[in-house]
Amino acid sequence: MRHWFRDQHFRSLLKNSSYLGASKIIAAIAGIATLAFAGRGLGVTAFGLLILIHSYAQAASGLSKFQSWQVVVRYGGQVLTGSKTQEFRSATDFALGLDIASGIGGMIVAMALLPFIGGRVGLPDELIGVAVLYCLVLPTMGAMTPQGVLRAFDRFDLISGAGIVHPIVRAILAGAAWASGAPLLAYVVIWFATDMLGDLLLWFFAFRELRRHELLQGLKPTLSPKELPNAWRFAIHVNLNSSLLAAWGPIARLLVGALLGPASAALYRTAASLADSAQKPTDLLGRAFYPEVMRMDHSTKRPWKLMLRGMVLAGSVGLFLVALVLLGGKPLIGLIFGKQFVPAYSALAILIIAPLLAMISFPLPSMLYAADRPEGPFLARLIGVVVYFAIVAPLTWRFGLSGAAAAFVLGYVVMVAALVLQVWREYQRIGPSSQARVAEKLAE
Repeated sequence: MRHWFRDQHFRSLLKNSSYLGASKIIAAIAGIATLAFAGRGLGVTAFGLLILIHSYAQAASGLSKFQSWQVVVRYGGQVLTGSKTQEFRSATDFALGLDIASGIGGMIVAMALLPFIGGRVGLPDELIGVAVLYCLVLPTMGAMTPQGVLRAFDRFDLISGAGIVHPIVRAILAGAAWASGAPLLAYVVIWFATDMLGDLLLWFFAFRELRRHELLQGLKPTLSPKELPNAWRFAIHVNLNSSLLAAWGPIARLLVGALLGPASAALYRTAASLADSAQKPTDLLGRAFYPEVMRMDHSTKRPWKLMLRGMVLAGSVGLFLVALVLLGGKPLIGLIFGKQFVPAYSALAILIIAPLLAMISFPLPSMLYAADRPEGPFLARLIGVVVYFAIVAPLTWRFGLSGAAAAFVLGYVVMVAALVLQVWREYQRIGPSSQARVAEKLAE
């Protein structure tokens, strides 16, 4: 493996991932501390209600927002070389337009639907108004343009810096709320304010970077990207896939609340948070991988080698983290959250399979986007989600929390299998093996 580190793109991938990794480790520790304070301060049922309010906003944001950062990277990712300056401006204008339209539209729809569906997901009538007001965070929660700008400028350090502020502030405030015996409403306000803080800080860093590169003047939101070929096609397919990705977890928690009640939603959230913590390193690799692979020629071996090396690295780290979570999960849950949360371990032991699959397969969506197949990741995830929805209710009714976790994992297995098949097809179509076949035909 030593020769891998001679590859400039592999070194860049590790460098940017390390920036994000450092912030995510801090954020994960702060996040677990926050959940511990909230769980002990509110108890299982009230904590479950807090999770349902926050999960509803996350699900609404996930379903409505565009992954506009991918538009910026896709069309303006070479802005640092000076060769894509105009494309970067146009992509940023389009991304801003998408964020504004989807953020405001998503907020209005989410607020309008809550009085009709709140009770179905386990929210009592007296909290519907609170949940409606919480949806005011949706326009900033769903805005991804700042991350696209910072990634295009290779400022992963700023993304990392912004990523640790709101988890730390939330942990401090949640600790104060626990110590003072604050009611549920105080925790809702803390979650809302810290969500807003993290979002606004990213905007500040992005605008500062644009000003530094003299690209801030003249930016204007638009939904008519005339200078970007197939921009709407790319944005829609990326949005559909990312919406399913972002909303799948929160929707799963809402379904558990609807099928088993708020207390079970709290236990499921506890298990999911520990399982997700094992996946964090490869989330970071994925965010750094896409800008890197966009700069490479896919008719050569280099991007495909980078993909395989990333999968091996992520899988190795993943197996270690999964073993760590399985061995220490039960005592960790009891120590951090209290004995009443220990039943979450049965779901954790199953859910941990999904992060491992995600770690191994993290480069596959980016490879399809780079190959101009933006519909591929969406179709794979859609198949997985359809399988999940088809089996979640019967498995949950039959096996409780373990059944809900198993349904999630089975949906993930189907999704990853669909991704592998599509990437293999693209390798046959545009990879170095396809070029060799063309050369053979010409030689004949």
